[in-house]
Formats: sequence, structure tokens, C-alpha cells
Amino acid sequence: MPEVFRTPDERFADLPGYAFEPRYAEVDGLRMHYLDEGAGDPVVCFHGEPSWAYLYRKMLPPLVEGGHRVVCPDLVGFGRSDKPTDRGWYSYDRHTEQVSGLLAGLDFAGATVVVQDWGGPIGLRWAVENADRVARLVVMNTGLFTGRVSKGFLAWRDFAERNPDLPVGFVIQGATSSELPDDVVAAYEAPFPTRESKAGEALVGSAEDVGHAVTLDHG
Repeated sequence: MPEVFRTPDERFADLPGYAFEPRYAEVDGLRMHYLDEGAGDPVVCFHGEPSWAYLYRKMLPPLVEGGHRVVCPDLVGFGRSDKPTDRGWYSYDRHTEQVSGLLAGLDFAGATVVVQDWGGPIGLRWAVENADRVARLVVMNTGLFTGRVSKGFLAWRDFAERNPDLPVGFVIQGATSSELPDDVVAAYEAPFPTRESKAGEALVGSAEDVGHAVTLDHG
């Protein structure tokens, strides 16, 4: 088992716009957190990096009011999920396996799968591999790993590798079209109080790991 950092619960107290009940499941010895709110047609939301389920806080209530069950997992290394402290533990395949294990334990079908950023390659792979549980896709600001690595990906990986104590608030603020209030920036930073808690923020392994990882043709 990898050595893990588990963010103290008090870090998540009174976050603005985020009053949802935490739920947990153990997957391959790691505790994974997810939100599971409402009832009805399921919507499964995959967050990107370096965010967590907090990203969907404004979408979740109107979806629930509209008659949906909304599931938002925190990837391992993010949010309230356990965070292995060895950067070498993280790979695209491992993230997909972990979230697949979590969702396998939840009873739903006919899901709308919502993906963005790094949640795209992970969530879309899950959707293809579990097509019998998926009815539709909502794809936002993301991409697929198709055997080539973009300059943008290489630039991000270089930045993350050169900044092991990743400035989460700075990254989040720089990725938005409007200025986020300080308390919202602090909420995005809440899961990551120390350098060791940020090991997963590079998210992927080698370029080879990314290059061979996924195609949408499983036929």
C-alpha cells in the first residue's frame, strides 16, 4: 500500500456554497470521496485538475431540483479522497481503475456523464468501458489521449514537475474568465494544505503512459 496523506476534515468546514454530505468508499485500500445527491436520472461529473468535487457546487442543486441523482467523485489525490504521497504512484491507468472501482459500487444506469479538463480522458474512458451504464455525454474543455502528446500537455507537465508545491489557487484563478473571491480560491486550496498533499497534482506519468492510454474504438 502507498503511504497516503488524508486531509483533515476541518479543512472542509464552512466552504462557500458547499454544504453537501461527504460519502466514502474504499477502493484497492484507498478511501475515495464522492457526492451523491438527489434521486432520478443519474448525472456523473468528473472534475479536472487541480480542482475537486467543489467545482460542481453550483450545478448540483439545480440538477437535483430538476429530478436528477448527481454523483461527483473526487479522484485519488484530490478533494477528500486519499492522497498517495509518492508521485510515481499516479498514472492515467491508475486513476481510471480507481474511479471505475468506486462507480462499480454504485447502483445506476442510463447516466449522463459530464467531463472537463483531466476528467475528460478519465471519464470518457470510463464511459466507453461501461457503455451499458451510459446514455449521453456532456464534454467540456477537455481532450482525448490518441497516441500523440500536445504542446499544451507538455507545458503543463513541465510546470507541474517544476513546482511540486503547486500553487493551486494561482492555477485556478488563472484558468477562470472572471476574478474568483478569496474565499472560493481558498476552498479550492482546502484539500491541499501541505506539499506532500499535492503529489497527485502532476496527475499523469510519462509521455508513453499518456500516449498509449486510450482510444475510443474498443470494437
